[in-house]
Amino acid sequence: MDEKKLEAKKHFAGEKRPSMKRRDDYHDYQERRMYMITIEVTGRQPLLGTLRGTASALPGSTDAPRLEPSELGRTVEREWWGISRYYPQIEVKALQLMPDHLHGILFVRERLPVHLGHVIRGFKTGCNKKLRELQAAGSVAAQPLPAEKGWRVVAAQPLPAEKERRSVAAQPLPAEKGWREARGVVAAQPLPAEKERREGTGLFVQGYNDLILRSYEELQRWRHYLQDNPRRLLLKREHPEWLYPFFGLHVKGYVLNGIGNRSLLQGTRRVNVRISRRTTEAELERSVKQYLEAAEKGYVLVSPSISPGEKEVMRAAFDRGFPTIAIVPKGFSPLSKPKGEQFDACAAGRLLLLSNHDYSNEQVVLTKPLCEEMNLIALTICQS
Repeated sequence: MDEKKLEAKKHFAGEKRPSMKRRDDYHDYQERRMYMITIEVTGRQPLLGTLRGTASALPGSTDAPRLEPSELGRTVEREWWGISRYYPQIEVKALQLMPDHLHGILFVRERLPVHLGHVIRGFKTGCNKKLRELQAAGSVAAQPLPAEKGWRVVAAQPLPAEKERRSVAAQPLPAEKGWREARGVVAAQPLPAEKERREGTGLFVQGYNDLILRSYEELQRWRHYLQDNPRRLLLKREHPEWLYPFFGLHVKGYVLNGIGNRSLLQGTRRVNVRISRRTTEAELERSVKQYLEAAEKGYVLVSPSISPGEKEVMRAAFDRGFPTIAIVPKGFSPLSKPKGEQFDACAAGRLLLLSNHDYSNEQVVLTKPLCEEMNLIALTICQS
């Protein structure tokens, strides 16, 4: 979407609120497509089951990470797999229950008579009915579900070596403050868009998140993501300081938010990776070798990875397991988490993602001023 259209959209529709539950404005949710659906339990209560196993156990072993469903969880499973009884146009491909949410894959094989959201609402209605039956039978405690709490937010506490030089306490970033208030991290009235959702009393919160399949390779990633979810949650419990977002970290005039091992900013030597686009093949080969030698000696490589050469160096360092700090153009929300292989790198304490920008739902365009800004942050970090 070009800038003129984006400005027109903001003028008539207003600014977007950070949300994982908006629909694609340009997509027909009745057509033949495949979706990954995520639905949260109200209040993020662990009602669907208990996490078992250890994160380091091999798949298929007796101690492999897994979700042991509760009676309510087994009921939710049956309702999910039964969607096809009500909508034969849909093939249910997968489901992964988690203690306080679920992920599932639905394949709309033929055009639906209703919007996909109507299907999800029907599934939730069925789950609510089964919940009331279990409560009446005494299988589930008949207590009102709490208001939605959302993900945990980790505040950016000063690192030991930076306490003396900080004169201003880390305050929530402007765009983050509303999220923190809405999530109950600080006392506040519910935001208008959140009020209705927070007052819900059903098993699941209103709305859902969907991803629309774009390629066959993406389907394989979805399946792996679902299967790997229990292990990822076990890792988040083991290393919450590395796998939950933090905000308001002050570094030499910059207020940063991020995810990862913040101790890479202290007690380590850091080197800024800068390689010009005009670098020849021979020069690039020498640069890659020099930076990797520095990493082997204990230096942490820092870069926004803008030029092809910078990308090559940071990728080589990442693949070899060296600690790295990546400056990214888009900030983080309290719901953010590392993606793909970055998750395991953060869990191992060898990656730190940083940004001085607020979270945005829009695609970020790398302009020259933005690239210069990110390079300056990387340089400042290496000099601090």
